[in-house]
Amino acid sequence: MNIKEIQQLIKFVAKSGVHEVKIESKDLKISVKTAPTGNPVIFTEPNALSQTPLDQSSLIDSSNDQLRSDESIEEDHLITIKSPIIGTFYRKPAPDKANFIENGDVISEGSVLCVIEAMKLFNEIESEYSGKIVKILIENASPVEFDQPLFLVDPS
Repeated sequence: MNIKEIQQLIKFVAKSGVHEVKIESKDLKISVKTAPTGNPVIFTEPNALSQTPLDQSSLIDSSNDQLRSDESIEEDHLITIKSPIIGTFYRKPAPDKANFIENGDVISEGSVLCVIEAMKLFNEIESEYSGKIVKILIENASPVEFDQPLFLVDPS
């Protein structure tokens, strides 16, 4: 796992509301936990094969807090579609198929937005609202928690 992948993991954890993510392989163990303040806390245990030091100051961008507060002001009128279950989020029905939706797509009530795999069952998540997809908040094949925001929809 390289530094960019670790940075992406930290950003995902910080944005998603997930409190802890652990990744283990024979070469590397990584545990990313968010503190109650939302700042990521990083613990790594590299083995002898991994000699890359981590500079935590380069991984965390303090300007993100200001950006988040500005975004929340603009997103007051938007509807947040949240995950109804715990599982793995997929944007497409199969690896060789197209995504269900993209940013900017207009959806109607009952439109399939994604699937969430839970215990080897793929559950289609349908929209309860009509509107335009403003932002997809989760990366494909990412774990999601119950009630975690997935999409922002502009109902106008």
